[in-house]
Amino acid sequence: MILFVSGRCDIVAFFSEWFMNRYKEGFLDVRNPFNRKLVSRIYFEDVDAILFCTKNPIPLVDKINLIKIPKVLHVTLTPYNKDIEPNVPDKSLIIDAIKKISKIIGKENIYIRYDPIFLSDIYDIDYHKKAFSRLVKLLDGYTEHIIVSFIDDYKNVRKNMNVLRYHDFTREDFQEIGKYFSEEAKKYGMSVQTCFEDNTLVEYGFIKNECMSKELAKRLTGKDYKKWKARSQNKCECVQMVDIGVYNSCKHFCKYCYANFDEKKVLKNMEKHNPNSSLLIGELESDDVIKVRR
Repeated sequence: MILFVSGRCDIVAFFSEWFMNRYKEGFLDVRNPFNRKLVSRIYFEDVDAILFCTKNPIPLVDKINLIKIPKVLHVTLTPYNKDIEPNVPDKSLIIDAIKKISKIIGKENIYIRYDPIFLSDIYDIDYHKKAFSRLVKLLDGYTEHIIVSFIDDYKNVRKNMNVLRYHDFTREDFQEIGKYFSEEAKKYGMSVQTCFEDNTLVEYGFIKNECMSKELAKRLTGKDYKKWKARSQNKCECVQMVDIGVYNSCKHFCKYCYANFDEKKVLKNMEKHNPNSSLLIGELESDDVIKVRR
């Protein structure tokens, strides 16, 4: 299997000690988000590869070498300020960590997610063009892949409309972003693609690819993986992965986040975190049904 660490919360940023404890122990447990009494037990001996996804890779710098499983790192690196990303560390520190990890696992295994893009009076097209140009220049030689997506109408986004104040994209907006980002990425030998979008921007030079494609999974594991059936109806073409995260467990509190929608619940969940538990949040209970996932 391929572990997704994680799309539900930022395990790397906030729970890396727990993850390394579980790695050393050899297994971890994951509650089913739709049936909390059902727990999947995952043994690392059954894990073929890991996709780490984070906004703060700094905690991984001194740990990545200890994980003897093929891995890919996605770092979400956006140009927003504290009004939008209240608890994300200074971006210069994040870039420094990306460079260090790239030297360890190889630039072909580093993916930068410029994700999501939204447009407002503050964060307009020119702002994004300048930010993207600076980003690819700073990461020249440290990554080969940029993934882009656009803001979606999530519950948390609607709740934070008074902060985001975003405008709808026009056809001209997509065209300007598509052409400019393609040209800037090409200067530094990088590909740029969308993720999970109706507007793929391939007509402007973006490539058509998945975040975890069958080809990438094959390169990492030597195995043929099927597409992620649970998301096929939503146009996701990634291969099957197992997300080990928990919703409402990330203190970055980004105003556009899809995985957080209740900040009070986030704080309560984090109080329940025990780095020595087999579960990310809370403890096993006597009536839990544990099934080994192969």
